[in-house]
Amino acid sequence: MKKMLNEFKTFINKGNVLDMAIGVIIAGAFGKITTSVVNDILMPIIGAIFGGSSLQDALNITLKPAVLDEAGEVVKEANVLGIGNLITYIIDFIIVAFICFLIVKAFNKAKEKAEAKKKAEEEAAAAKAAAEEAAKPKEPTAEELLKEIRDLLAKK
Repeated sequence: MKKMLNEFKTFINKGNVLDMAIGVIIAGAFGKITTSVVNDILMPIIGAIFGGSSLQDALNITLKPAVLDEAGEVVKEANVLGIGNLITYIIDFIIVAFICFLIVKAFNKAKEKAEAKKKAEEEAAAAKAAAEEAAKPKEPTAEELLKEIRDLLAKK
């Protein structure tokens, strides 16, 4: 039991878990924003085009109408196909997916720029090191030293 608790503690203390938790919280808030955009802005416009107050009301198909009593109160709810709701959720999904696509695309572009910059810096450092190596005076090889000694002895 103690081993499992230690493993859990190690797991929780990793930075990825915190990042993931923050991502889930932000995604939930972002989902509420996109749902509001779809339900409160887009769907009323689309619903007005189709003749209802919203798309959910305009495109729903009533299979069995509600049963009312003499007082006009609903005794049995209507049986309705929620095609408008389905279309609303599909539009909501497409908006979220498109925005996620844009975020990933921007992240990848920034990552490519950072990698290109890093590669350019590495190439510049390698070129600088090569230039410094080329600028250093070369030490003669053993063969060159022996030839020089031979030439000096031949002059005597």
